[in-house]
Amino acid sequence: MDIFLQQIINGLTLGSVYAIVALGYTMVYGIIQLINFAHGELVMLGAMVAFTVIGALAGTALPPVLIVIAGVVAAVPVCMLVGYTMERIAYRPLRNAPRLAPLITAIGISIILQHLALLIWGRSPLAFPQIIPLVSYTIGGAIITGVQIAIIAISLLMMGGLTLIVYHTKLGIAMRATSQNPQVAGLMGIDIDRIISFTFIVGAALAAVAGVMVGTYYGIAHYTMGSLLGMKAFSAAVLGGIGNLAGAMLGGILLGIVEALGAGYIGSLTNNVFGSNYQDVFAFLVLIGVLVFRPSGLLGERVGDRA
Repeated sequence: MDIFLQQIINGLTLGSVYAIVALGYTMVYGIIQLINFAHGELVMLGAMVAFTVIGALAGTALPPVLIVIAGVVAAVPVCMLVGYTMERIAYRPLRNAPRLAPLITAIGISIILQHLALLIWGRSPLAFPQIIPLVSYTIGGAIITGVQIAIIAISLLMMGGLTLIVYHTKLGIAMRATSQNPQVAGLMGIDIDRIISFTFIVGAALAAVAGVMVGTYYGIAHYTMGSLLGMKAFSAAVLGGIGNLAGAMLGGILLGIVEALGAGYIGSLTNNVFGSNYQDVFAFLVLIGVLVFRPSGLLGERVGDRA
């Protein structure tokens, strides 16, 4: 039972990050039916920018929490600017092109951002300064750290805030109208270009915060870190039902729990031969199984509410 509870805590922490990143994928897909494969690189940029700021302030007298907040404050606008530029320059001209064109463009942007990060921060992994004291609590024999609590709590607040925006504001109504029928929404007076740009900006902001979470949790950042993380988050969005906000959240949490349970239980049964080194396999096996038996995802695509 202790192992089970510990892996659930680890899975919730990891799944919270997946859910935040998956929301960026599902929002963009819900609006313009585009898979933004460069979204994972926004997570990487957020972690890298935060690393630079946190590293510069680590030796000062500022409290550790304020230093991390400063890293987030620096990372979010940078990623928002990159997300807006990405949509404005690369995707908007291809909005009416065949779907293969923007997909290839997204892959190209991903490679460009990776190599820009390589030029700026170098090839070697960067170690986040461990400025936050390690505080842990025991729950039923399992251990949860203060960083894990913060990641789960912040993720829940961000998911709740995004849900409120989409379903309880005029801007959210405009987003849902655009997702249903952009042409009719434009005739009703909605600025389609502004709504699409806003969607990319919000998704980029979420990715930036997720990047800081990952860097703080694992204590490391690398210019290729967004590739696998982005692929898993996209898988989480598909798992829950891409185009569905609740589906992205559910898919992210489930994916994180499956990874943690697979690494914990199967790893212990096989002396870690198939443990944490193969945790990615467990997640994608579940994804394949869901897509075979339910291609629309666990919650399906709610066309009327997607955003």
